[in-house]
Amino acid sequence: MTKASIHRAKRTYKNPLLEGVRWSEKYSKRLSILWAILPEYLRNLIIVTAVFLLATTLKGDWIVIVVHLLKQFRIDISLASDDDSHPNILARYHLNDLSYYIVAAVFGSYLIYFTIGGFIHWYFYVCRRDKAHEWKCQPEKFLSPELELHEIMVGASSLLIVSILSGVIACYAMNNGSMLTIYYGCSEYGWFWFCFQFVAIFVYQDYTTYWVHRIFHWPWLYKNFHKLHHTYKQPTAFSVTASHPVEIIFTQLVMFIPIVTVPIHWAPFYIVVVYAYCHGILGHSGVNFKSFWWQPWQPDTIFHDNHHQYFHVNFAFNIYYWDILHGTYRQKDRVYSEHIFYGRGKKLDEVSKEVLQTDIVERNLENPQAYRNSLHRYKLDQKDLRAIIGDNKIETN
Repeated sequence: MTKASIHRAKRTYKNPLLEGVRWSEKYSKRLSILWAILPEYLRNLIIVTAVFLLATTLKGDWIVIVVHLLKQFRIDISLASDDDSHPNILARYHLNDLSYYIVAAVFGSYLIYFTIGGFIHWYFYVCRRDKAHEWKCQPEKFLSPELELHEIMVGASSLLIVSILSGVIACYAMNNGSMLTIYYGCSEYGWFWFCFQFVAIFVYQDYTTYWVHRIFHWPWLYKNFHKLHHTYKQPTAFSVTASHPVEIIFTQLVMFIPIVTVPIHWAPFYIVVVYAYCHGILGHSGVNFKSFWWQPWQPDTIFHDNHHQYFHVNFAFNIYYWDILHGTYRQKDRVYSEHIFYGRGKKLDEVSKEVLQTDIVERNLENPQAYRNSLHRYKLDQKDLRAIIGDNKIETN
């Protein structure tokens, strides 16, 4: 076979897995026709609902939420009949009917992950691909089809693991497992504690995940675990679960510490979890979403997109003040790259001309519209460079 024929074969070959997970592209025309019929308010409602549904199923938590709702209203269910002639060993560990919960958690998570995730992908990355400068944080760069497939396969693998974990927790909760400190009466520990939990859980989860994330950026942990997640320099919504199994399990366990240590009402806990997951999806979407006026703590999407573009900076998720407090917030006069660890970067005059030139190119790839007032706060011009490194001019375009 000649080189030309091999090249033609590669161009005509379609990876069946890639075709499957990118179903929205196949049906793009039909979706576009249907979408055009809908009024504007209904389109916006569908997008918001899609993100919410994806967030509630992101790590299989939907089945845990369903179980807590059933217990809140004192609805007891039994998915399998007990047979005294065949003692159930799992019953001793409050895990009756475990297989049913796991199957339901995994199936439901995959169903939403591919359908809603595919819809969000279609809405932005298919319909608006030719208008990327209007909505994308890095409008000149897209993941290759191979990397898209890679992130979805990695994301689906990690989703399987955490969905199984959620299935176990849901089963344990339904069977009244004694290790959980979750309660259901809002006034059981006082209304003040019930209301304060929203703040306490939010701060706990966000601060611990800031440190977990930052620690996984230490050289050895990054190279062996977290680097997988940074394969996607231009992240999409599918990237949010595309992490190494060790990392995603460890992060989940840290987040769940409160429900086995202190009295926690299930509603505040999972409302905070879903909020964090919603912004996790938005933060990885690559779309230049802005936080609302009532979220002064919440960074815009460009904050975490910068993290993927420059690697070791902006470690926080929902409270960017952690980075300001610990000196890991991105600074204009600093250079960041995959080879500069610990989140503080290097001063412009501490790096070589080649490294600085690469950094300038990266800055020019950012979309000014992703920043407030369309002002690219990190863009360098000749005046900035002369003020910092003297007259050694470097091309900025």
